[in-house]
Amino acid sequence: MQAQPQPMRYLDRATVASLCARLDPLDAVTEALLAVRENRSGVATEAALRWTAPDGSAARSLVLPAWHDGAYGCKIINASLGNVERGLPRAAGLILLYDSETAEPVCLMEGAQISALRTAAVSVAALRAVRPLHTVDRVALLGCGVQARTHLRLLAAHGAVKSVIVHDLSPSRSVAFADELRAELPRIDVEIAADAESAVRAAPVTVAATTTTTAYVPLAWLPEGSVFLNVSLDDAAEDVLLGAEHLFVDDWHLVSEDDTRLLGRLARAGRATAPGTVVAGARQVDADLATLLSGAYPRPITSTDRTVINPFGMGVHDVALAARVHAMARDEDAGVFLPR
Repeated sequence: MQAQPQPMRYLDRATVASLCARLDPLDAVTEALLAVRENRSGVATEAALRWTAPDGSAARSLVLPAWHDGAYGCKIINASLGNVERGLPRAAGLILLYDSETAEPVCLMEGAQISALRTAAVSVAALRAVRPLHTVDRVALLGCGVQARTHLRLLAAHGAVKSVIVHDLSPSRSVAFADELRAELPRIDVEIAADAESAVRAAPVTVAATTTTTAYVPLAWLPEGSVFLNVSLDDAAEDVLLGAEHLFVDDWHLVSEDDTRLLGRLARAGRATAPGTVVAGARQVDADLATLLSGAYPRPITSTDRTVINPFGMGVHDVALAARVHAMARDEDAGVFLPR
C-alpha cells in the first residue's frame, strides 16, 4: 500500500503568539547557540532577493534555512520600508518545518512573531551574560517599531527596566509609541528624547532597532559601563565597533561574509578579524555569543567597560523556537490542517 503524505499543520499569528507566550525564548536561543557550537545545529547558505517597490521604497525577501537537534526548516522573512507609511508592519513572513525522515513539509506558521521574539531573546540573553538583568533599570530605544517593543516586553518580563527613553526619526511615531508603552507597561516611566544622542547618553543600555543603513552613533555617545545592542544594520559607527572594550557577534562567518553591514565591510577590508585571530592593525572580535553565554569568555567585563553586542541573526533560532511551538501545537492539537 502506498504511504499517504502527512497533513500539513498551519498555525496563524494568534495561535503562534499564544504558544510563544508559554515558552522561555531565552532558554531556546541559548540552547540553540550552544548546539551550533557542538555541531548539533547549524545554518545553510541564506538567499536574498532585493528590489525597489513601485513607491520607491526598498523591499526584500530573505530565506534562512537551518536545522536544530533533528528539526529542519526555513524562515522566509520579507520587508518593505514603505509599509510603515501604509500603516502595515514593516516585516512579514512564514516558517516552514520538515519531517526529518521524509523531508515533507509538516508545519507552516506565521513567522514575524517568532522572528521578532528570537531577535529580542538573543539580545536579552547576551545582555544577561554581561549585566544582571535586575540591575538594568534604564534603557534607550532607537526606533519605535516592533523590534523595540518586543525587546522592552522581554526585558520587563525578566525584571528589568524601570524607565525607558525612546527616539524615532518620526516625532509622531515616537509619541504614539510612548503612549502605547504607557498603556501596556504602566510601571515603566517613558520619556521621549529629542535626538538619538541624548537617548544613548542617558541610558546604560541602548537597543538600536532602526532601518538605517548609515552609521550614526559614535563611541563618544556611549556612557562608561554601557551596553550597545546593535540589533539593526548599521547604527553603530566604525569607532564603536573598533573601539569598544568588548565586541561580541553571534556568528563570525555570517557577519564577515555580509558586506551590507559595516562590520562585514570592516572584515573585508582587513580591519576586523575573527575571535582568536590576531592580524596587525585589525580589531579582533572578542568572542561569539556561544562563548559568552557558556561562561567561557575569559576576560572580565568591568563596570566601566563599554560592550557592543552585534548579532547578525541566525535562522537556527527561528527553527529552534518554531520546533518548540510545533511540539506544543501537536500536543494540544492546535492549528488547522491544509489539504494537499
